[in-house]
Amino acid sequence: MFENKEEIYTIKDGYTHAGKFHSDDVFATAFLKILNPDIEIHRTFSAPEETTGVVYDIGLGQFDHHQKDRRVRENGVPYAAFGLLWEALGTLVMSEEAAIKFDEDFIQGLDLSDNTGCEHEIAFAIADFNPAWNEEKDQDEAFFEAVEFAKGMLERRFKKIAAGEEAYSIVKEELASQDEGIEVFELQHDVPWKGAVKDTNIKYVIYKSNRGGYNVQCVPSDEDKDVLKKALPEEWRGKTQQELEEITKVEGFRFCHNSGFLCATETLEGARKVADLALNY
Repeated sequence: MFENKEEIYTIKDGYTHAGKFHSDDVFATAFLKILNPDIEIHRTFSAPEETTGVVYDIGLGQFDHHQKDRRVRENGVPYAAFGLLWEALGTLVMSEEAAIKFDEDFIQGLDLSDNTGCEHEIAFAIADFNPAWNEEKDQDEAFFEAVEFAKGMLERRFKKIAAGEEAYSIVKEELASQDEGIEVFELQHDVPWKGAVKDTNIKYVIYKSNRGGYNVQCVPSDEDKDVLKKALPEEWRGKTQQELEEITKVEGFRFCHNSGFLCATETLEGARKVADLALNY
């Protein structure tokens, strides 16, 4: 439909199915409203034959998925309307790499639920906006309430993703000034860092704690985020500050998490000493 994806900014009308709604048509509508707040959405039982608007989840066109030859992703997850629209327009709100990941992490579950009826908590939450059989409420009014809910969810997700991409650039810039092969990294900015350091040799990251002092945190493995490259010593875990200071001779070593992924010190110098001890333990 789109020769140029930027056309969506000026399209005046959108058409989707009427009656009971689901997470697919709701999130597809919410996404279109984010891209083009002025688009007017029409809920109908048949798509117009001749229209310059965007038709989705109805009409057996580019953004419908009810036909026999519906498209399926390489991993076997079938597309629904939201996924099809995202494939065409997702890079208008984030980078191509981030758009692919958002499809994997968020959209595919909704698409699968819409196509197969499998359980999905967000799909259930959207379905609850449909009026109950004994509730006197207009179906379209309920639909647009659900759209506003979904729109807020997407906007918050997009904002978090944009912030994450900015943080990634900041950390990568900091890393560029470090010696190659370092195993302890002192973060200068209070930003998320895991994505930027996971493919490096870094095992511990030191950063200011929002509780005061400094944290030393272990970096997850490249292959499995639940596995640490080098966990903190078992001997330190869950000990009191007095015990930690006696074991390590590091004054102000106040906490080590029982799982061995994080510890805290009162000073930067203490954090450096603890990281060095852990590295060579």
